[in-house]
Amino acid sequence: MNQEPIKELLYKMADDLLILGHRNSEWTGLGPLLEEDIAFSSMAQDKIGQSFALFQMLTALGEQTPDTVAFMRPANKFHNCQLVELPNGEYDFSLIRHFLFDTADALRWEMLTESSYEPLSLLAKKIKGELRYHTLHANTWVKQLGTATEESISRLQKSLEGAMPYALGIFEESPLESELISEGIFTGEQSLKMKWQAKVEEVISTTQLHLPEWKILAPCLGGRLGQHSEHLQPLLDEMSEVFRIDPGAEW
Repeated sequence: MNQEPIKELLYKMADDLLILGHRNSEWTGLGPLLEEDIAFSSMAQDKIGQSFALFQMLTALGEQTPDTVAFMRPANKFHNCQLVELPNGEYDFSLIRHFLFDTADALRWEMLTESSYEPLSLLAKKIKGELRYHTLHANTWVKQLGTATEESISRLQKSLEGAMPYALGIFEESPLESELISEGIFTGEQSLKMKWQAKVEEVISTTQLHLPEWKILAPCLGGRLGQHSEHLQPLLDEMSEVFRIDPGAEW
């Protein structure tokens, strides 16, 4: 089995989780409710732990150690989608990002339980259970705030419209996409995107929110190829500060 398609898939998944995990952790002590401090902190811990498992898998495939790849690469070597690197903004944006990303993430892991690459399928079977809380949390709050007050509906609607082009960047295809599909490693980004659109429509239909027309949305692409916003490098500098001071520190 060609390892390069597997490595590309693992890197983009691990980078998504690492970066969004750190963004979620920034809500600790700042959430609108104490339970949201706890929720975002817990989900951040899960995401960083999941990224670590993927980086370990990459190490087994000949890549550098998890700490090195997590903390020593410049922004243009990261494969995360641009959605996860954007600043948290207000709670409404972070909630919408959480909903859009975790819906896709849960579906991706579910699909990977059937992967022909056994280490990944075994990990997927473990992680998909962890994600039930993430999607439940996102769906619950989107449904509640999307049917609550005029202000909450308006703010969520604005964030949904702003985040959607970036969310479509989740499904940017790998240059080796055809090999991933033909070798049964992953059934592909387009298949995932279709499942995601159906799930997003299902949840949004229970609210007073409105989805933009899929056909007219221009996706924000480039993240999978190392093309990022101005927000990623400062975040990486902050993330790697302790490691650069003490490379022997453990995460």
